[in-house]
Amino acid sequence: MNDVSEPRLAPAGVVYRAGELQMEAVPLARIAAAVGTPVYCYSSAAITGAYRRFATALEGDDVAIHYAIKANSNQAIIRLLAKLGAGADVVSEGELRRALAAGIPADRIVFSGIGKTRDELSFALKQGIAQINVESLPELELLSEVAQALGRRADLALRVNPDVDARTHAKISTGKKENKFGIDLAHAAGAYRRAATLPGLRPTGLAVHIGSQLTDLAPFEAAFRRLIDLATDLRREGFAVERLDLGGGLGVRYRSETPPTIEDYAALARRLTHNLGFQLSFEPGRALVANAGILLARVIYVKQGVTRRFIIQDAAMNDLIRPALYEAWHEIVPVREPLPGAPREPADVVGPICESGDLLALARPLPPTAAGDLLAIMSAGAYGAVMSSGYNTRLLVPEVLVHNDEFAVVRPRPSYEDVLGQDRVPPWLG
Repeated sequence: MNDVSEPRLAPAGVVYRAGELQMEAVPLARIAAAVGTPVYCYSSAAITGAYRRFATALEGDDVAIHYAIKANSNQAIIRLLAKLGAGADVVSEGELRRALAAGIPADRIVFSGIGKTRDELSFALKQGIAQINVESLPELELLSEVAQALGRRADLALRVNPDVDARTHAKISTGKKENKFGIDLAHAAGAYRRAATLPGLRPTGLAVHIGSQLTDLAPFEAAFRRLIDLATDLRREGFAVERLDLGGGLGVRYRSETPPTIEDYAALARRLTHNLGFQLSFEPGRALVANAGILLARVIYVKQGVTRRFIIQDAAMNDLIRPALYEAWHEIVPVREPLPGAPREPADVVGPICESGDLLALARPLPPTAAGDLLAIMSAGAYGAVMSSGYNTRLLVPEVLVHNDEFAVVRPRPSYEDVLGQDRVPPWLG
């Protein structure tokens, strides 16, 4: 057995050493013993490395990188990225408050999302955030009202729906005309003209985001070109279009995908905007954190059915909903390294939730597995803990951040008393 080896699709910083899976220099079994399972574990080094690749690829341009907080909103992750120089892309007042609490300056925050309320817009303007991405004419009118009432000016970009197929899962495609996001390309110029006439507003640019987990540059290029053409036309009319917010969506490898490199993605943006004088902003989320995280689980039972073998472990669909919601693939490996040549037999990896959809993998070839074994569910740093729930009155999964040879709990597991204490029984029920 090798002293150091990698699982087939290991996230950065996750390797076998002396037969045990480690994240950076911390054995995952040690985390499980101290914190219990299931538990999310994130590698500081992997997040740092991904961010620095983005920053280096875009170096020298008038560029801002705003981390898309919806991918993983733990304040420790946000703080780590803030210390590296990242801003934030938020889609709710709650995310805005998280970004501020984690140390991201207000003037490095962009507020996106199609359903911003009056209160949310008011809070954002009071904080002095960098930009509000407006996604409809009614929102434009409301923002003007709020800005006037506060005696402030709102810097905004119009989010354009370019009607480009992102070629990704239908539930995470956001740039086609039938999607709810953004202002249709045909109406975007008129909306920009309208914004320029409304009091309290300063339209400064255009924004686009066509989806998540894109594995081809062609949709990006089509969307960017349409945005640039629109911006050029508006400039010819005499409007100031200073900024292009090119969004995020760059995919990662979960199974056999071959997404573009960060460098190729940055080169495309640079080539299309070269010498046009735009300030550029990007909003990576998944690309920064997905492959920095794993979900650590412990096998409860191995059940042999009539036609299938079930590995029942303590991570469920409420902890990681991506396989149930998106039919997503996550590599699953044992924490104890299998012996060379160990046989692999198909098994369904399922959780304890009372739903047939509570599964993490179907017919997955896995080495011999027994009750008590630890499993690592890979590439779970994005849209994992942030989408978790307490369904079946299960306790939310704790989160751990690893740094070199140490780790810290960055979201503790609540107690049953904490959970039950959230309910209130009305007095007439006695």
